[in-house]
Amino acid sequence: MRLIQSLNNFLNTNKAVGILLLRIFIGTRLLYGVLDNVLSWERMIEFSEFLQINQFPVPIISAVTSVYIQFIGGLFILLGFRIRVASFLLTINFLIALMAVHIPSNDTVEGMTPALAMLFGCLTLLFTGGEKYSLEEYLEKSKREEDN
Repeated sequence: MRLIQSLNNFLNTNKAVGILLLRIFIGTRLLYGVLDNVLSWERMIEFSEFLQINQFPVPIISAVTSVYIQFIGGLFILLGFRIRVASFLLTINFLIALMAVHIPSNDTVEGMTPALAMLFGCLTLLFTGGEKYSLEEYLEKSKREEDN
């Protein structure tokens, strides 16, 4: 019983570590998922063609928008900067992916899991923000110290 209480105390005082771990996962996964499109216009065109097949309006603009929301959002989440803004935009991005691609194509839960993981991870970060270990927190702390 004492071990459980000690573990609970440790976890309660280190909640920010859990948010940091989630940020590392979400941020690196987002960057990994779109880096090929950022570095190769041919890959971007392939993604645009996929969106055209799925009847997205102006597929090249849709592709570039989605890729850069994920790329910049992933960077912001990883760094802990403007996490709520990034998470909001990413939440919209993954809701659109689910509603416009995965659900209409009768994708399985397993097939939707990557998009669902990003959606729910971003929703969590939307509510929590970056917490203690973030660039945003560091900048706010520096500003408070400067003001004093």
